[in-house]
Amino acid sequence: MLDGLRDEIEKDLEEFKVPGASWAVIDNGEIVQRGSAGVLEAGRADPVTGATLFQACSLSKPIAVFAMLRLVDRGLLDLDEDVNRRLTSWQVPSAGEWQPIVTLRHLASHSAGLTVPGFPGYRQGAELPTPVQILDGVRPANTFGVHVDLVPGTQFRYSGGGTVVLQQLLEDVTGTPFPSLLRELLLEPLGMDASDFAQPLPEELHDQAATAHDEFGRPVAGRWHSYPELAAAGLWTTPTDLVAFAHGVRDAYVGREGALVSPDLAREMLTPQVAIADPWDAMDALGLGAFLGDGGRRFGHGGSNKGFKCYLVAYRDTGQGAAVMTNGDNGSHLVDRAIARIAKDCGWEGYAVEVSERTEVSEEVLRAAAGRYRLGESLTMEVTASDGALEVVFGQQPALRFATRGDGRFAARWVSSELRLTDDGGLVFVQEGEETECIRLS
Repeated sequence: MLDGLRDEIEKDLEEFKVPGASWAVIDNGEIVQRGSAGVLEAGRADPVTGATLFQACSLSKPIAVFAMLRLVDRGLLDLDEDVNRRLTSWQVPSAGEWQPIVTLRHLASHSAGLTVPGFPGYRQGAELPTPVQILDGVRPANTFGVHVDLVPGTQFRYSGGGTVVLQQLLEDVTGTPFPSLLRELLLEPLGMDASDFAQPLPEELHDQAATAHDEFGRPVAGRWHSYPELAAAGLWTTPTDLVAFAHGVRDAYVGREGALVSPDLAREMLTPQVAIADPWDAMDALGLGAFLGDGGRRFGHGGSNKGFKCYLVAYRDTGQGAAVMTNGDNGSHLVDRAIARIAKDCGWEGYAVEVSERTEVSEEVLRAAAGRYRLGESLTMEVTASDGALEVVFGQQPALRFATRGDGRFAARWVSSELRLTDDGGLVFVQEGEETECIRLS
């Protein structure tokens, strides 16, 4: 089982210009393989090892939610209470004369109708904002403020901003800084000894950490970005610790003695709360903190920070699963392939085991799509081809990079928007389920 996995990953590191990777595989909750390949930083010889720290990116979210469920179990929080009743440092703002009610269930299932999908992070040495500054969107925060603009509970909309609301609520209710609270509630009880919500990363850990790399395999300036949005993107960890978390969730689900939360809450976590209309992979619903597939029998989450890509997936009934972490912007291609190979070798039920091919669009097609367009009545849109993607300037906005998703579709990381190529070489802009034809001007 898993023969040749390392060799295949090493080939993918070279193909996708990703310097390093680390992984762990479980069966019946027990680790059956740990592995690592490549280097901490391009141009250096220091190898990635099983102890190398990677940014967990959005995999921070289900871990934060699981910790929150421990406080629900203790009666300190209620999944269905208006969070404004417990928030003291910040409040979910009103929308005009309407004050939306947002609950922890909404926040944990990305159904709160809140804005701000993700965060770009902060370069080394930059001033880091507080959670309240992030939520208000004021300097030195580099994202807009978080507010409700959809009716809570009606649909899925991924919101890292909503997870920062959860972070602030946990601190307000307990009076404990988030990193210390998560260490007490989750990391130490699960034996996740390598993990920490430390932003910026303490200098004494720098030699253990992988450097982030761009899509061309070049080190990111300052080695990595810092993410004060701790619950949304701030965890440093290893694949071994991630599968320990997955095992902890399963222990709670089956009611094992010593589990961190009750079986009832664990089952809530792995019960679909909201469907995903356009899933990017085999997960088609949100539970509490985790993406779900096959009615909740499979759970997991991906992660994407600047220069880091990772994924964790596990099966609640069989205890099978894997975590793969990389230190390159093209790491999602490697992760997809590695997970598919593991699924095939380990006989995961219902998992698509086709090894994904890297989806590319020819430069000729991209150049043909470049040009100046009108979007709606008056907004102009300048599109240029750039390194296998589309760089788009909407009116006077800063440029957004739309990377290929396959099938002629391009998605921007920081907004919930998409561009789609038409059969005649034109473009359609898609946002919130609405399609707008892009009228070519030049």
